[in-house]
Amino acid sequence: MSNRTLPQLFEDSVKKYSKNILMWEKTGIKYEGTTYEEMNKMVHQFAAGLIAAGIKHGDRIALISEGRGDWVMAELGILYAGAVNVPISVKIEELNDLKFRIAHSGSRIVVVSKNHYNKIQKIKNDLPDLEKVILLDAKNSFDKDELNLSDLLIKGREFLKQNYSEFENRWRSVKESDYATISYTSGTTADPKGVVLTHRNYTANVEQATALLPIPESYVSLLILPWDHCFAHVAGIYTLMKNGASMASVQIGNTPLETLKNIPVNITEIKPTFLLSVPALAKNFKKNIEKGIKEKGSKVEKLFYAALKTSIEYNKEGWNKGEGFSKLKKPLVTLYDKILFKKIREGFGGRLEFFIGGGALLDIDLQRFFYAIGIPMFQGYGLSEATPIISANVPAVHKLGSSGKPVVNLEVKICDENGKSLPIGQKGEIVVKGENVMAGYWKNEKSTSEVIKDGWLFTGDMGYLDKDGFLYVLGRFKSLLIASDGEKYSPEGIEEALTELSPYFDQVMLYNNQSPYTIAVIVPNKEAIKKYLKDNNLSHHSKEGQIEALKLLDGEINQFKDGKYKEMFPSRWLPVTFAVLGEGFTEQNHFMNSTLKIVRGKITEFYKNRIEYLYTAEGKDILNHQNLTIISRFD
Repeated sequence: MSNRTLPQLFEDSVKKYSKNILMWEKTGIKYEGTTYEEMNKMVHQFAAGLIAAGIKHGDRIALISEGRGDWVMAELGILYAGAVNVPISVKIEELNDLKFRIAHSGSRIVVVSKNHYNKIQKIKNDLPDLEKVILLDAKNSFDKDELNLSDLLIKGREFLKQNYSEFENRWRSVKESDYATISYTSGTTADPKGVVLTHRNYTANVEQATALLPIPESYVSLLILPWDHCFAHVAGIYTLMKNGASMASVQIGNTPLETLKNIPVNITEIKPTFLLSVPALAKNFKKNIEKGIKEKGSKVEKLFYAALKTSIEYNKEGWNKGEGFSKLKKPLVTLYDKILFKKIREGFGGRLEFFIGGGALLDIDLQRFFYAIGIPMFQGYGLSEATPIISANVPAVHKLGSSGKPVVNLEVKICDENGKSLPIGQKGEIVVKGENVMAGYWKNEKSTSEVIKDGWLFTGDMGYLDKDGFLYVLGRFKSLLIASDGEKYSPEGIEEALTELSPYFDQVMLYNNQSPYTIAVIVPNKEAIKKYLKDNNLSHHSKEGQIEALKLLDGEINQFKDGKYKEMFPSRWLPVTFAVLGEGFTEQNHFMNSTLKIVRGKITEFYKNRIEYLYTAEGKDILNHQNLTIISRFD
């Protein structure tokens, strides 16, 4: 058996599909294609350039760029050189966060695009292991530690002419157990954890994905999701690459917003056959479709919603489509498809067969909506630690509301809190074992041993398997916040900092379950607040005093946004608003467990109405009547 590494996977595809287009990219007025063969040449030159620059087997190189052809070339080039790629999210704006990833991984080189170069420039003098910065875009002058991409490729071409056998030996000596990437995900403290994935983790998950969803070489996908995310990495780049299919990048604007605006235009240009999506994107697509229908007038709008209702009733959960009396609706559904839904699909280029959804849980109504208009959004489930695909619904086998069937060659069991297997249909922790399970967390044995036991990965997610083998994911056992775009973050570090660094907070619980923003439920230190008010000649019994108390709490949170602690946490995870509670979390009221950890599920359930209220316009204002009332009742 040939070595199951990513360079070998690419070489095999280049042999089979040399003239196929691997990469569509738009830098000017139209999309231009790069074939497998052309990309292969560039990858070899990039890798050889790195070897010439002294990169050794196992060295780490960070990559910060929007999705583009150079991203694929750079990652593969790093891997061919036997090095480890550290892909970093372009969304990271907090410099300390960025610095942590580059320093913790010990990256010797950073490969960066022009839109993110200034971040590196600000921190590079504080990174002792960083030796070189490779710029993917041209600029007027270069510092002595900087290298332009074109110069690196020239170096690579020279090296290949003189030392081809050394290059060949280098990439062929890469083993499937070698580390391929270190992807940082959020840990239970403020520091992220580096998920170490081997070459075999990737090639195994690509094999698993392909077995579940065969990809013909005619397929093309516009990769909208960030390429550093494991989901886009495997379900997008490598699965397409293995099968001779094509990927396209979104046209990069000068700002993230400009890039975002290019997406609908690029979709009509590329005419993708499938798209990868996360709930935030799905909601956006739905909103735009409904807006377009509304603009066509009330007659069309009425017809559309009648058609939608009929189609949803006919489709049921997908696998039982058209069963029983609903089959009588088939001619009507066919007619609606012809006069209405087909036109909507043209807005997606006209060739779109389905979406694959991941990243966070996708509401079943959203799934029914897309299924009805003829572009199903098949929900999948995974996590970076499993490279990431664990299960997925696919056109051949699906059940709306579930996360699909587990991939082949992966053992899945549901366990109780003692790690004991539970029977079908019972809820517990999802635990998996297979070749796609990560090697561990980079330089973090403690965290690794907490999630990997005897080769089994304890996901921290709650779910169950139904009698047909479909996996249902019910959310986090543990505490991660999940934003509407599927990005995850652990709240404990922020909660601890708020209570430790401010005298006015006794307890804090953050909440974000695919919500527009993060909120907090706060148990204030009543005595400290009453003293503060007294010192300022105010009382919590007066309206003025209540307002002042709430502004005081808000000001303490703002210290983490733009005050003395502003570098500590990514701002998107800090609470935008909060609910003040009259009672603390204790073991007696079961809001704390015996180890004095807050029991999030119980608190969330108990304060459900107050949490929901914080997502209304009235509740978002910290000076809302609920908060004022609780302050007035301080005893």
